[in-house]
Amino acid sequence: MLKIKEAIVVEGRYDKNTLSQVVDALIIPVGGFQVFKKRDTVKMLRRVAEKQGLIILTDSDGAGFVIRSHLKGAIPQEWIKQAYIPDVYGKEKRKNAPGKEGKLGVEGMSPQVLEAVLRRAGATVLGEEAETHARRKITKADLFRDGLSGSPGSRERRSALLKALELPEHLTPNGLLQVLNGLITYEEYQEVVANL
Repeated sequence: MLKIKEAIVVEGRYDKNTLSQVVDALIIPVGGFQVFKKRDTVKMLRRVAEKQGLIILTDSDGAGFVIRSHLKGAIPQEWIKQAYIPDVYGKEKRKNAPGKEGKLGVEGMSPQVLEAVLRRAGATVLGEEAETHARRKITKADLFRDGLSGSPGSRERRSALLKALELPEHLTPNGLLQVLNGLITYEEYQEVVANL
């Protein structure tokens, strides 16, 4: 079980139950779209984020991205890390039918996938040494140069990259940039782009 310094925000209690089998951390369910009505919850998240950092881990469907976007706008970016689950189609065991987009949510992910996405997001795992050497960041200029933004066909090329890295399809170019810098090195990025 991973002991993580940051608090982790999830959409609901089933997500929390699944995640608590993988990590020892403060896991805060926001009740889905209830987070839009509960200003005290956002205020509390802001205080927690300032004190220990916050990892946002929502589903990879449109609703999850709306909640993620709301929290990104309400909490200073320097206190937040973004964790993204891959697009996996299916139905959670407890449900009678798949969700609107047919994708599994956090509760449907395996422990291995959840651990991997948290590590990729840069979660501070207590008891493990942090990587201390500086590395070259992937920039917006790199995305433009490689045809992943701002040019004809960039959406299709970006979709191919998302699929190759098992990232959700709703990821924006800015979100992609943030995830890439947490996920892979510049050299690994160049290799993936060369194989598109």
